[in-house]
Amino acid sequence: MIARFSPRQRQLLNGLLIASSVVLCLLLSPTRLPGMELLGVGPNWFLIWVVTWSLKHKVLSSVIAGLTLGLLQDSMSSSYPSHVVVLVIVGFITARLQRHIKEDLITIVLLVFILSLIAEATIALQYALMELRPIDEIWLDYQRIALSSAVLTSLWTPAFYYPLHSWWEKLQQ
Repeated sequence: MIARFSPRQRQLLNGLLIASSVVLCLLLSPTRLPGMELLGVGPNWFLIWVVTWSLKHKVLSSVIAGLTLGLLQDSMSSSYPSHVVVLVIVGFITARLQRHIKEDLITIVLLVFILSLIAEATIALQYALMELRPIDEIWLDYQRIALSSAVLTSLWTPAFYYPLHSWWEKLQQ
């Protein structure tokens, strides 16, 4: 079906899909539907999107995607600690690992789980460096938030990964 479109139409359709998936991330981030919250923490939709993007794109493109989505996420919440740093790191790591990763769903879910833990550790480190709260409070919150976020984010990964990955596979053919 995609073969019927001209290259320009495919490019426009791809841009529309990318933009609409980012808008969906924006809309889902503050939403807490049943099954989307654990101990007051929801999935990190932007992290899922950056990982999915970075598995199919080069390092620079992945870092730019992380930067862009980090700025969007910071604009929805406070910019302290910055999500830009977190998503740039996630994009960089994923893009660097892409040739070593077998792209099956289990591997991607495990990757998202690990990157969620790294992302939350980076945010906890930012809190510690800014000295906004005592380290023992940060450590206690980190344990609860990191595990909840990693579990939920990895469980919800197929919701974004599968459709976007399938689309980009078809587009490359």
